[in-house]
Amino acid sequence: MGGDGSRYIGPAERRARLAVRHRLTGEARAGSPEEVAGSLVALHGTDPATVFLAVGARLADPAKTVAGTERALYEDRSLVRMHGMRHTVFVFPTELTAVVHASTGLAVAARERASLVKDMAKAGAPDAEWLREVEASALAALARRGEATAAELARDEPRLREQFVYAAGKSYEGVHTVSSRLLRVLGIEGKVVRGRPLGSWTSTQFRWAPAPEHPELDPAQAQAELLRRWLAVCGPATEADLKWWTGWRVTEVRRALAAIGAEAVGLDEGTGYVVAGDAGPVAEPGQPWAALLPGLDPTAMGWQGRDWYLAPALRGALFDRSGNVGPTVWWDGRVVGGWAQRPDGEIVWRLLDSSGAGREAETAITAEAERLRQWVGTTRVTPRFRTPLERELAG
Repeated sequence: MGGDGSRYIGPAERRARLAVRHRLTGEARAGSPEEVAGSLVALHGTDPATVFLAVGARLADPAKTVAGTERALYEDRSLVRMHGMRHTVFVFPTELTAVVHASTGLAVAARERASLVKDMAKAGAPDAEWLREVEASALAALARRGEATAAELARDEPRLREQFVYAAGKSYEGVHTVSSRLLRVLGIEGKVVRGRPLGSWTSTQFRWAPAPEHPELDPAQAQAELLRRWLAVCGPATEADLKWWTGWRVTEVRRALAAIGAEAVGLDEGTGYVVAGDAGPVAEPGQPWAALLPGLDPTAMGWQGRDWYLAPALRGALFDRSGNVGPTVWWDGRVVGGWAQRPDGEIVWRLLDSSGAGREAETAITAEAERLRQWVGTTRVTPRFRTPLERELAG
C-alpha cells in the first residue's frame, strides 16, 4: 500500500499496463491507424515519419501502415495533424479536435497572436487590423482550394509575402514572412491543420488545410476530458508527469484530476493517479514482447519520470540535447537499446542494457527488425531529431 493507504503499483505492473494499453504485445495490436491513435490519445507529429512508424509498430498487419494512415489523414480525415500540448504538433482522432483546442490551444494561441502583432509593430509592419484582413482573405482562399502550400496561398493573397525584421539589433535578428508566422498562429488557433505532404510520407514539407469544424467547449471541461483519456491509457502518472505532458499549470492539473474523480495510488516516485476504478491489479502480458519504436514515439515520451522503463544510464545515447528521444528497442516493457536504418535500407540495432535480455530477447528483436524492414521497403527514414546512437548505427 502507499503511505496514505492507497494501493501501491510497482514498475512491473506499470510495464504490464503499458504493454497492452499501448498495443505493443502481439495480441494487443490494432487493426487500423484510428485504433492506434485512439488508444494512445496523441501521436507525436513534429516529425511526420514518427506517425507512420508509431502506427506500423502497433498494427497487426503493418503492410497496411502507409496506405491506411494516409487514408485516415488525407481522405477520411478521421485523424488530424494539428498543434496541441506543449506547443507541439500531434496527430489526434478528429473527434478530439474540440477537446485539444479548448484544453490547450486557446491560451497558447492568444499569446502567439499577441506576439506576432507586437513583433510586426516593432518592425513598423502593418497593424492588427491589416493582419485580420489578410487572415480572412487567406482562409477564404484555402477554403476554395481545399489544400494549399503557403506559396500557393500567397499567389491568391499577395500580402502574405510581406516581410518584417524580427529582433532588430539582436544576435538572433532575422527576417520573417507574414505567411509563415500567421499560418502558424492559425494552426494553434485551430483554424488550419497540416494536410498532405509534398512528397512521400517522410516529407517534412506539407500543405495546409481548413481545420475540421468543431464546437467551442468550456476549457475546464475540455481539460478534464483530455486528462481522463490520457490517464486511462498512461495511468498511473504523477502530477509532474501530467503537468509535463499537458503543458498546463499545476492548478489546472489538480482541478482536472478532481473533476474526473481520479484515484490516488502509490508509486516509487510518490503519489500517482489513475482514472476511477482503475487502481486494481492487471494481468501480465501472455509472453515477453519486443518492439522497435521510432524517435518521439508517444510511449517513450509519455512520462516525465521514466526510470521505471528506461535506465538513466541509457539516456545519453538515446536522447538529443533538447530531450527528444530517438529510435528505441524495447524488451518486455523496458527500453534496452536503439536502432537505425542504414542507407541500404538495413535495420540495425544494438542492446545497451542486456540484463534480462537473453537469446529469447535477441530472437524477438531480430524478428521485429525484419517486420519493420518489410513494410518500410525502399523508403529511407532519417529521424528529424538525431541522437548519438542513431547516428552511429546509421553510419
